[in-house]
Amino acid sequence: MWLALAAILVLAAVLRLVGIRYGLPFALLDPDEASIVPRAWRMVHGGGLDPRWFDYPSGLMYVLAPFQAWEREPSYLAARLVVAAFGVGAVAGSWWLGRVAYGRRAGLVAAAALAVCATHVAYSHIAVTDVPLTAAIAVSLALAVTGRLEWAGLAAGVATGFKYPGVLLAVPLAAVGFRELRRLAVSYGLLVVGFAVTSPFVFVHPREAWADASRVNRLARAGWLGFEHDGSAPVAFTHRLWSGLGPVLLIAAAGLVLALWRRRRADLVLASFTLAYGLSLLPLHAHFSRYVLPLVPALGALAGRLRALVPLTLALLVVPLVWSIRDDRVLTRRDTRVSAHAWIQSHLPPGAAVAADSSTPPLQGLGVLPLALPGPGRPSDPNRDVARLRRQGIRYVVVTGAVEDRVLAAASDYPRETSFLHALERRRPVYRIAPGHGLVGPWLRVYRLYP
Repeated sequence: MWLALAAILVLAAVLRLVGIRYGLPFALLDPDEASIVPRAWRMVHGGGLDPRWFDYPSGLMYVLAPFQAWEREPSYLAARLVVAAFGVGAVAGSWWLGRVAYGRRAGLVAAAALAVCATHVAYSHIAVTDVPLTAAIAVSLALAVTGRLEWAGLAAGVATGFKYPGVLLAVPLAAVGFRELRRLAVSYGLLVVGFAVTSPFVFVHPREAWADASRVNRLARAGWLGFEHDGSAPVAFTHRLWSGLGPVLLIAAAGLVLALWRRRRADLVLASFTLAYGLSLLPLHAHFSRYVLPLVPALGALAGRLRALVPLTLALLVVPLVWSIRDDRVLTRRDTRVSAHAWIQSHLPPGAAVAADSSTPPLQGLGVLPLALPGPGRPSDPNRDVARLRRQGIRYVVVTGAVEDRVLAAASDYPRETSFLHALERRRPVYRIAPGHGLVGPWLRVYRLYP
């Protein structure tokens, strides 16, 4: 059994390390990297511990900061390696959760499910909050299953310090501690302590923190570019879970039904968290796959609950394993935007005024006008107008399929943005690049508005 666990952990590490350098030195896998890693770097280079930014709590920034101390500039590689370690740790935490909940075989199922989950593997390559959150959730749930409510509360506070939805761990604490109100109160107090230790400046700047967190929540509820045709949240997030776990999701669902019927302590912990977290996703219209990651340790353990199906469950995990290997192979190739950045820096005149989509690398030495990312309910960026850009002296426009393909897929929702792209397409680009011939990523084009 220990040998099997060791093999799962080695597999998890390999899947998370292959392609870890993708897109470097730029944050091309997720724009949140560019918000988190530079702030962690500044903390150990004279900026102090106050992030003055609360879209996310500061727990991950504090963990990343020591590993930035010897770097001359923010190191995405160092940060990604830390998150990859969290990813492997989350696999170990899932093993512990499954084992204490339903036995050794369930532990192996839970660990294997998270180890090969395509979504978890993908986000273990990115220095953002979701994988550390998932690791802390697995630990907190395992502590709650073993009856250590106080420690579970503290772990829940640490989880919340990584990302605010960790506070939903208060639900399984209540599900198993409602008969011991004093211990439950202590566990809730320790949740606050854990959060305060990992994100102390939330309490120093409560209004600013509330404004930032509320804005992020409003954006998630309103939706995001690319999700306009997803349908309802239950359908969209079920699809996201399937994309990570494959057919094992059906076995996990059966395990959840059985847990709701049996209602033992482990059942109460896992079922209450799964339902509470699932309900929290229903108002969202931004259906990012990372949002379902906190569910995977619990679902893996619930899949392992069906002991007679354990061999079948392990066999079915070959499906997400193949998906993860496929995705890793993509990450070993060069991103189109890295090549485009090199061309732009060497061919555009220094100081030239450039309007650029988001999801493009930073352009040093140029006067960059960022083009706002379109989205549901957001006002159109008036700068997405060729005549206006010319009047402002903008000489070049850089657009990428990472933004524009999503705009075109929902053209009726974004008429101004679509017209802007069509106006550019009537011109001949001075540079274009597309995936193929060893390159992956979105297409990118550079247009010149005047000589």
